[in-house]
Amino acid sequence: MYWNEHYECMPREQLEEVQLKRLKKVVERVFYNVPFYRSKFQEAGLEPSDIKTVADLQKLPFTTKQDLRDNYPFGMFATPMTDIVRVHASSGTTGKPTVVGYTRTDLNTWAEIIARALTCAGTTKDSVIQIAYGYGLFTGGLGVHYGAERVGASVIPISGGNTQRQLMIMKDFGTTVLACTPSYAVYLAETLEKMGEDRANFKLKYGIFGAEPWSEKMRQELEKRLEISAVDIYGLSEVIGPGVACECQEKQGLHIFDDHFIPEIIDPVTGETLPEGEKGELVFTTLTKEGFPVIRYRTRDLSILTKEPCACGRTHIRMHKVFGRTDDMLVIRGVNVFPSQIETAILEVGETEPHYLLIVDRVGSLDELEIQVEVSPKMFSDKVRGLEDLERKIQHHIQSLLGIAAKVKLVEPHSLPRSEGKAKRIIDRRRI
Repeated sequence: MYWNEHYECMPREQLEEVQLKRLKKVVERVFYNVPFYRSKFQEAGLEPSDIKTVADLQKLPFTTKQDLRDNYPFGMFATPMTDIVRVHASSGTTGKPTVVGYTRTDLNTWAEIIARALTCAGTTKDSVIQIAYGYGLFTGGLGVHYGAERVGASVIPISGGNTQRQLMIMKDFGTTVLACTPSYAVYLAETLEKMGEDRANFKLKYGIFGAEPWSEKMRQELEKRLEISAVDIYGLSEVIGPGVACECQEKQGLHIFDDHFIPEIIDPVTGETLPEGEKGELVFTTLTKEGFPVIRYRTRDLSILTKEPCACGRTHIRMHKVFGRTDDMLVIRGVNVFPSQIETAILEVGETEPHYLLIVDRVGSLDELEIQVEVSPKMFSDKVRGLEDLERKIQHHIQSLLGIAAKVKLVEPHSLPRSEGKAKRIIDRRRI
């Protein structure tokens, strides 16, 4: 089932013709309307007419989050403010927020893209979708909302938080699709279990989870506990918001809607473009945005791209679930480690909850990693010796998989902080 079969199943050769036509147009747009890009292109000795093939994209300079902050608030917009009908922004926890603007056409494009993503995930006009992403300046809630309305589903715009109420409404309103972060979905599942509610009283079938990296093991955990089919949705405000890519029910990678966004994989250190199938940093160029187009935006997300056909029939390029972020990566005694790798290792061992915290410290000249993991209520009531054995088991499994020695500390159920949005997994005391 497709939302827009013409574009979703278009032959690659034809799709690349569409990409080139749109790429030329967006390069002209930013060159003549955004001083930042005109300056960057001229520094590189480039004119819009130099873009003759899709491969010529690699000649263009990268855009970074710092560039957006340097041009705060509206310096990257390619249209006058009179044409901007909505503004979103990041939280700005590490500096000034990054601000993104949308024209009326942009909002229609976004709704189309989200409609495709939700359809990939199993949403139809008969669905009742509960959107527990945050609403407001964050793009998650409103982004999914307008796409769900485009599909014709019944939308419950509940936003995040108030977990008891979330579950009451889920049950009473007959929610069939849940959209939220995976960490919040775990919290909903655990609250549901604690309440002793009968799963038969719920109509939930699908989960659409994103906004943070999550592992295949986490998917299995959520599908088992919530009795749903869970898919990954990907996006970022700087590119458009949620819906840049989404898994279909084959769950063999996320379909990037590359008639609207050209993805690349680069070496995060050298910036060199890597061939298909190699792991590196995702870079996106928007093809159809009017208000806030971006050229070769460095996402800091690590993934792999493939053009191999998907069994669902869609021809869009696919990306692997995000492994982690270059700026979330921990270097422990020379070994690169991502939270999602540790999550996988913990869940493979079992007998714990999918809640953990990584605490990094420097003792003398050496880095030390402590992993705090919540045990299951059943395991917590076991003998001390059993808990010690489980700590050693997790420690050994992490060392054998990742090649790092870490101290594992099992903690009581429900003792680690919960998040209604993106989960905070790391405390790095080395920077203090």
